[in-house]
Amino acid sequence: MPTTNHTPHDSPSRPLPPTVEESRLTAPVAEQVLTASGFSTLVAEFTAAMGTASTLDALHTVVRDHGTRLWESAVRRAGNRPGSDGLDPYDDRPLYWARTASGSVLRSLDNDVLEVQHQRLALLHVLDRTSRGIDRPLWPGAAAGDLRVAVSGFDPYGLDADVRHSNPSGCAALQLDGATFDTPAGRVVVRSVVLPVNYGDFDQGIVEDAFGPALLAGADLITTISMTSRGRMDVEKWAANARGGTPDNSRDQHFGPVGRAARWAQPNQNPEWIGTTLPHAAMVAAGTGPWPVVLKQGIREWPAGSFPDPAALRSNPDPSPGSTAAAGTGGDYLSNESMYRSNRLRLALGADDVPGGHLHVSAIVDPADPAAITDAAFEEDRRAVVDQTIALVRAAAEAVQAERRSR
Repeated sequence: MPTTNHTPHDSPSRPLPPTVEESRLTAPVAEQVLTASGFSTLVAEFTAAMGTASTLDALHTVVRDHGTRLWESAVRRAGNRPGSDGLDPYDDRPLYWARTASGSVLRSLDNDVLEVQHQRLALLHVLDRTSRGIDRPLWPGAAAGDLRVAVSGFDPYGLDADVRHSNPSGCAALQLDGATFDTPAGRVVVRSVVLPVNYGDFDQGIVEDAFGPALLAGADLITTISMTSRGRMDVEKWAANARGGTPDNSRDQHFGPVGRAARWAQPNQNPEWIGTTLPHAAMVAAGTGPWPVVLKQGIREWPAGSFPDPAALRSNPDPSPGSTAAAGTGGDYLSNESMYRSNRLRLALGADDVPGGHLHVSAIVDPADPAAITDAAFEEDRRAVVDQTIALVRAAAEAVQAERRSR
C-alpha cells in the first residue's frame, strides 16, 4: 500500500513585499519622527537582534520583547512633562512609524530559521498585537473595588492626503494607559490599546482581541474612541452593522455588513443596531472644553424590505423596525465598526450591565508649514483635544463608579 503523507504542501518562508503602509516609510516625515523621538534607535536595535537570532524561539522572543518595548516606550514618553525629546509627549506618531518600520524589517527578513511562511506571518501578528498594547497583562496593580476601564484609540490615517497626520484618539489612548483617577466613590484604573485603520485587521478580530480579555476579566466600562470632524465631541448613540466608509490605510474599501469574528462569542444573528449605554448625560454635563459635547443622533438606513435599493435610503433620528443599517450616528467607517464590534462582543459575553459605546473627538489642524512635522499651534491644539478626551473618559468612569456604589 502507498505511504500516506500527512504533510501539507510546502509554503516556504520568503521575504514579503512591503504593505501599503510600509511603502510610506520613504516619506521624509517617517524618518523625521523616528529620529526626533529616538524611536529610530529602537528599530535599529530590533534589526540587529533579529540578525543574530539563531533559533525560532530566539526570534520569537526578540519580536515579542520589541513589540512590548515599543508600547511601553510610547506610554512612558506620553507621561513626560514637558517632552524629553524633539517632539511633544502627546505625539502618537513615533509609535506608529516605529511599528510600521519594524514590520517592514520583519517582512523582509531573510533568516534560515524561518522555514515556512506561517512562521513569519505569526511573528508579524505577535509584533502587531504587542506593540498595540493588546497582548499583555490587564490592569496590573488594580485592587478590589477599583473600577476597571478599557478604552481604545486609533492609528493616524488619511496619510495619502497628508502623511504628517496625528490622531488625537491614539494620543489619548497613550496618555490614558495605566492612568488612575480618584473619585468620591473610589478609584478608577484605565487600560488602553491603539487599533489599526485597516478593514483586514478588523476582519481578523483585532477589536475582539483587544476587548475580549478585558471583558472576561471583569471590565466595568468600555469605550472606543476615534477622530471626527473639527470642533465637536460626540457620544455616538447608535452603532450600525454596516461598512461603506472611505478607504483605509491600506487603500482598501468595503461595503456591506460587519463580518463575524472568529474565536470569539457572537450573537446568533448580528443585530443591525447597537445603542450606547455610556453615561452620556453625565459626559455632556461634565462641562469639559474647549469643544461642545453632545449625544449624537441621526442614522442612515434602508427601511424594512428595501435593501439594497439606492433610492430607498433614508436618514432618520433613530432606526425604524426591521431596517437594514447603512450608517450609525458615527458613520460607516472603522470608528463605527469599533463600537459595533466591541459592544456586540460585550453582549455576546453576557456583560449587559457593563456600559459601552463610542466617543468621537475633534480633528486637529496640521502644522502650517507643509514641510514641518510639528509646530507650537499644532501641539497646543492636539493637547486641548486630548485633555478634553481624558476628561470625558474620567467623567464617564466617575458616573459609573457613583452609580455602582449607590446600589
